[in-house]
Amino acid sequence: MKIVRPCWKPALDCGWGRDSSSRTDGLIWCKDLGRHAVGDFSMAVAQANNFLEDGSQIESGPLRWNAAEPGPRGTFVGVYDGHGGPEASRYITEHMFPNLKRFASEQQDMSADVIRKAFSATEEGFISLVRKQWLSKPQIASVGSCCLVGVVSGGMLYVANAGDSRVVLGRFERGIREVRAVQMCSEHNARFESVREELHSLHPDDPQIVVLKNNVWRVKGIIQVSRTIGDAYLKDAEFNRQPLLPKFQLPEPFEKPILSAEPSIVTHKLCPEDQFLIFASDGLWEHLTNQDAVDMIHSSPRSGIARRLVKAALQEAAKKREMRYDDLKEIDRSVRRHFHDDITVIVLFLDATLINKNYNGPVLSLKGAGFPA
Repeated sequence: MKIVRPCWKPALDCGWGRDSSSRTDGLIWCKDLGRHAVGDFSMAVAQANNFLEDGSQIESGPLRWNAAEPGPRGTFVGVYDGHGGPEASRYITEHMFPNLKRFASEQQDMSADVIRKAFSATEEGFISLVRKQWLSKPQIASVGSCCLVGVVSGGMLYVANAGDSRVVLGRFERGIREVRAVQMCSEHNARFESVREELHSLHPDDPQIVVLKNNVWRVKGIIQVSRTIGDAYLKDAEFNRQPLLPKFQLPEPFEKPILSAEPSIVTHKLCPEDQFLIFASDGLWEHLTNQDAVDMIHSSPRSGIARRLVKAALQEAAKKREMRYDDLKEIDRSVRRHFHDDITVIVLFLDATLINKNYNGPVLSLKGAGFPA
């Protein structure tokens, strides 16, 4: 614990994730139960990498700059699954929501266009940061993050995704009196044939745009996802050269960006049958199916459900390696990455009586652990 505690303490000391009812348990940080604009929520993060590469946040209240101005209110959720380092996910956690508020204030409404502009502005901001730090910190050009954003506002759900994080809706089916899992976003991982076909159509002259390497499909033989924020070395040839490490440098030049930051966006009118939403990074879905996660939430108390989902995923990870969960818990960060990835889970419960009301409750701003001062 002397090794683990310094990793987590700054996140609680600097106001990121500060909350009297949030807590840590080894390499797991959690907020067991809280209130957002239209119901309860539960949140948990498990660290596997030496530095936590997942970023996450939940914001509830006015979704605009000036609370006195007309405009949308509701709940914003972000899950940012970083890779190559924590810089991109941390940048998104700091800038995505302010960018969304800026565009929502301009339009005085929430829309898919507002979210798309927020993604674009966040991408442009991070690439500008890469350009400024290129000579002194060239490795930042190889850092990126998947980005999953959800907004509940005005009785609508907006989901935007770039990468392979996932949001799943738990919907009550009256005919069979069960809660069914409904995936609410597309994933952009090269393991899906549709993603590989899209890449081939965008890069018809590049037969190596997708490569099967060690039984894993990868874009240019390097990265599994086709849409991210960051990863400047695969978007602009100016970053695909020295002083970038040779292992990231492509042997042939390119003119078109190989990866995209354009999110796929889904809008959905919420109804009374919509019970809850699960926002989670790929670290969870690698070990649990959509229906397994929904069934677990439906049959469990609300308080601590995100933490229990994380624990269930870790138990599955241990089982795959033929070891006990208690033994896995003893493995330190960094080494833990050989068994599972960072895992972020945010569960939003939806109160049907509040969905279409103008929320005037307290403002909530909570960010996941792992962000040092």
